[in-house]
Amino acid sequence: MNNIDLNSDIFQAELEKTWKFVDKVNDQFGFVQNPDDEINEGVAMGLARNRLIYGKRYCPCFIVQGETKEERKEAENRVCPCKPALEKEIPQDGVCHCGIFCTSEYAEAKAKNKIIEEVSHTHSRGLTQDEAAILLKKEQLDGDEIEALIEARELNMVDFKLIDVREPMEFQMGNIKGTDELLPTTKFYEWLPQILNRKNENIILYCHTGSRSYQVQQILKREGMDVGNFSYGIISYPGETVRG
Repeated sequence: MNNIDLNSDIFQAELEKTWKFVDKVNDQFGFVQNPDDEINEGVAMGLARNRLIYGKRYCPCFIVQGETKEERKEAENRVCPCKPALEKEIPQDGVCHCGIFCTSEYAEAKAKNKIIEEVSHTHSRGLTQDEAAILLKKEQLDGDEIEALIEARELNMVDFKLIDVREPMEFQMGNIKGTDELLPTTKFYEWLPQILNRKNENIILYCHTGSRSYQVQQILKREGMDVGNFSYGIISYPGETVRG
């Protein structure tokens, strides 16, 4: 059931249940929603998707490890609301890794910062060809660096493939303009052999928050590939995104 129709009755029904689940978690622990509605929507849809595929609301920001129910249980995959979020991430950072659950203090501060960023954001000069080549070799990239590299590629300074490792529904909701391929992590074991044959290509991976793409990056690195990762994911991307 990897290919799920966003508009199907079964998905919409599960999504409605997921929002009720999110409200229940907020009430139980005193959390509030992230002020960024796109983050909340993306995570909720991921939770609903995983519930339909795997039977549990596995955290959508991590690869679900294990091909069978027993293997997934032994792998101790995160199930929302996950233990690391409740015991460490939210108490220390004010927000869970995926971003949907946060403290009121975090939500208020983020809302203010978003206004400041919109008012004060300016674009720096473009990269030189040498700078672009050096930046392309960086393992962990932020949003400004991804945007600068895409601009440099448009000017034929560098060449690379930007690959989204999220799921089709997430891609449809919004993806970075300039994305070359979609390789969902739910089909990771299907496309892994093909990408291992592309060791001469420059590849940059991204996902929602950088977790799934980081996991894929580490696996590919162990196989001898030099792969870049958008460390904070599309939720932190300052450049242009497109739907569909």
